[in-house]
Amino acid sequence: MPWYNARELEPLKLGDGQLFFGEASLAIAKALFQSGVAYVTGYQGSPAANLLDTLAQAEDVRRDLGVQFIAATSEAAAAATLGASINFPLRGVAIYKATAGTAVAADAINNLASAGVKGGTLIIVGGDYGEKGNTGQERTIALAMKSSVWLMEPRPEVANLVRLTEAAFELSEASRAPVMLEFRLRASHVTGRFTAKANRKPQFARDLIDDDTSDYDRLVLPPSNYLHEREKIEQRLPAAQAFIRERSLNETFAGDCHDVGVITVGGLYNTVASGLRELGLADVFGAGRIPIHALNVTWPLVPEEIVDFCRSKRAVLVVEESHPAYLEQAIESLLRKAQVATEVIGKDVLPKAGQYTEGAVLRGLAKFIEGSVPKGVDLEDVLARMQAIGGPPAPQAAWLGAPLPARDSTFCTGCPERPVISALKLAKREVGPVHISSDIGCHSFSIFPPFNMGNTILGYGLGLASSAAVGRAFGKRTIAVMGDGGFWHNGLLTGVAGGSFNDDDTVLLVLDNGYTASTGGQALPSSGLVAPGRKSKLSIEAAVRAMGVTWVKTLNSYSVATIAKTMVRAMTTKARGLKVIVARGECQLQKQQRTHADTQAALAAGRRVERTRFGVDDEICTGDRACIRLSGCPSLTIKPNPDPLKVDPVAHVNQGCVGCGLCGEIAHAAVLCPSFHRVEIVHNPSAFDRALAWLNRRAIAWFDRGVAAAM
Repeated sequence: MPWYNARELEPLKLGDGQLFFGEASLAIAKALFQSGVAYVTGYQGSPAANLLDTLAQAEDVRRDLGVQFIAATSEAAAAATLGASINFPLRGVAIYKATAGTAVAADAINNLASAGVKGGTLIIVGGDYGEKGNTGQERTIALAMKSSVWLMEPRPEVANLVRLTEAAFELSEASRAPVMLEFRLRASHVTGRFTAKANRKPQFARDLIDDDTSDYDRLVLPPSNYLHEREKIEQRLPAAQAFIRERSLNETFAGDCHDVGVITVGGLYNTVASGLRELGLADVFGAGRIPIHALNVTWPLVPEEIVDFCRSKRAVLVVEESHPAYLEQAIESLLRKAQVATEVIGKDVLPKAGQYTEGAVLRGLAKFIEGSVPKGVDLEDVLARMQAIGGPPAPQAAWLGAPLPARDSTFCTGCPERPVISALKLAKREVGPVHISSDIGCHSFSIFPPFNMGNTILGYGLGLASSAAVGRAFGKRTIAVMGDGGFWHNGLLTGVAGGSFNDDDTVLLVLDNGYTASTGGQALPSSGLVAPGRKSKLSIEAAVRAMGVTWVKTLNSYSVATIAKTMVRAMTTKARGLKVIVARGECQLQKQQRTHADTQAALAAGRRVERTRFGVDDEICTGDRACIRLSGCPSLTIKPNPDPLKVDPVAHVNQGCVGCGLCGEIAHAAVLCPSFHRVEIVHNPSAFDRALAWLNRRAIAWFDRGVAAAM
């Protein structure tokens, strides 16, 4: 796990009146400590993982304040942990990624929202739908509207994010309902400053739990759940709307074109302001001519605010992503009921689906201005600017004579999952076509070239479950690929337990790289060292055996030939039932981060350090590039052939090589060619190293003279 150094976490200790400057994730962590949060939980997922890591590693701050940190094994577990705030006035926060996490946690969130809370309850969702986000087209607002959970999406400015984070706890307590706060991928990297407050210790009395009287009205069972529904509509919703209005949680930015306006979710405010600037309708600081109402709280809407903003306007543009247009429809309904004739425009000029990039919003704004023609705006100038922004055509590669192709995602250099996928590709040559159920994680890059493997991805840890019907339908074994993160998140129960229960005759390949690697290297139940001084005793092999699986093999991820043979054996054996192969190899990024400091210290101290590199012999390489097609390693590339009589370029290992040995392993396993060689680079060599190097040079020179003489 990438532990931060103490200096990076110092801003979390700032007191009253001191100036904070830093990234949004760190600012939100500071806001939580300033709010008197009692417990923190969550499940890793970018960009929320950065915030979760910050809170986990700020151990001294948490210890001084008495804040509990609870690592959750899934988003559902994190949301369920918030149940502590149902009966007790404890402020708690759960953190996870996007709509994928919301879907997993939906059961717990629905029941939490039904029961209501005493202590401020906050769910922070990172990386929801938006530009550069990698989640599906669903949005968190759907669950918020359905379950009466209040949803914030603050305008991405650091001081505003802090203000809204603190206000979220107060809104939750004022309305006795949980609050969700989402920040987009770009928002997590915004930097800024705000005036800090002193951190607050959690406010709770130890004797609260002494009263063990159960309150049936707080349990989500009939008839209490019908009472909860009335509470949501008659008490919690009006209380939330009053709090939002009284505290001015939403923001209105004035302009001089009073006959039109824009209503936007807070997360898209910067994109809207940037678009207006490009059209000459705003300055570089965001002050614009078109009034903007930024919804920092996207649900519930406050009818009075919407009506007040729209009453004097002929038309308003509603900027919200994806389908359906929840806010556009709700605003239209509010205005019609208030008998306000303002025309509501949204998906008429903006894309009905897809991410709202700067270009998409800019084009929508231009169409809105062209159609509504605000008073005082030079329409010809706006349209001329828009035409000029159209810009030059996409850049072309001279040697292609066409636009550059999109670059697919791929495994990192030295990734231990790459050789396993290469081995699977080799195994398919013997077993023939096979249905492969993929999963969420780094290994999902196997769907891209040069592997092109994987038929379905249905959810984190659901790879094995998603293959259950395929094998039975076609009477042929299938392969499910799952990471260790997905295994512990969902795969053990939905996949392994379900497969054993149904006597599935299939193969499960678990890629154990030691971490939840794709989100920054967080610890797992099987990671071993999960925190300083604390170890985990769980193992994937023991877990699958406990579920009744007897055919279990554990292999080294970099042993391509061995894995390929084992995969063939698993697909062809007469033994029925679930067969599990665990391919183990530490995430190369985490390994380098773990060892880098020690290596640099050794070099500085003059101690001997040895590292491995691989290379390709130009004279032996034939230029067929089969090695690249099988591995796709970013460090394995091509260069011009030094032999003037040969046309094809030769394979080449560049300076990004980390010495994992995959290229040589594949060359051996696939019986490709003997052109790869391994080199041990020694820093601060000993006298023995120098003597050995001298002997090697003399021996090579002797052989060279013999070859020359024979020619």
